[in-house]
Amino acid sequence: MPRQATTPRTQMPKIHIKTYGCSSNTADTQTLAGTLNQAGYNITDSETDADIIIYNTCAVKGPTENRIINDIRHTPKGKKVIVAGCLPKISLQRLQKETHFGAAVGPAPGEKILQTVKQVLDGAENIVDLTPLKDLPPITLPKMRKNPAVSIIPINTGCLGSCAYCCVVQARGKLQSYSVPDIVKRVQTDYAEGAKEFWLTSQDTASYGRDIKTDLAALLCAVADVEGDFRVRVGMMTPNLVTDIQERLIGAFENQKIFKFLHLPVQSGDNSVLKGMRRFY
Repeated sequence: MPRQATTPRTQMPKIHIKTYGCSSNTADTQTLAGTLNQAGYNITDSETDADIIIYNTCAVKGPTENRIINDIRHTPKGKKVIVAGCLPKISLQRLQKETHFGAAVGPAPGEKILQTVKQVLDGAENIVDLTPLKDLPPITLPKMRKNPAVSIIPINTGCLGSCAYCCVVQARGKLQSYSVPDIVKRVQTDYAEGAKEFWLTSQDTASYGRDIKTDLAALLCAVADVEGDFRVRVGMMTPNLVTDIQERLIGAFENQKIFKFLHLPVQSGDNSVLKGMRRFY
């Protein structure tokens, strides 16, 4: 049987990805780029050269949302637009009212972004697909890292909170964690490819593992046991979910591979206001 002809990469559409927000979004962008690159698309740093611009968006803060909306509105003429990430799930009505796009999807690493790109290239406009992913995208998906020395690894998505003012649950859903062995294997793979610094990231790293009967302290000990000369940076964690693992977490942080850095966001104010915000601490 003759081999099926394939389109040369030089003739494939060029895609530029603009990223906003947290390190979790940056990790998603690396996976979007890796998945599209593996499928044969050309990932370009040039917005001018691109056929499609993917806006991988954030909407946790008003100023960021305003900047993204403005950027989409000023997309160069002739470019096809895909809006991905948190903004479509949080402010879809505003997005539809103030911008024009080919497709709007939620966080979409993996197969979904390939389907969406194909639809937009085929001429589709104003597609909205906010169907939540049933399962976490495989942690083994290909990545394109801008800095080959830094690997950003999402350890979980979603959170356990129910803060009255926060849209994270709406955008990312309830907690889903990757297993310790899968994360360790990803660290080993990326280290073998030259990574020297690992960012363990999520919307709330302190909630890690509570859906699969483990926790952040156990994960850090397992990652620190990986052979090699590298360092680990741990992302933001909710204070009230630290207290029950505090001693073991301190023990894990004593390992020389773990950066001595803690991001514990704390609001202060009138007790009745904090209660209304449904802050747990």
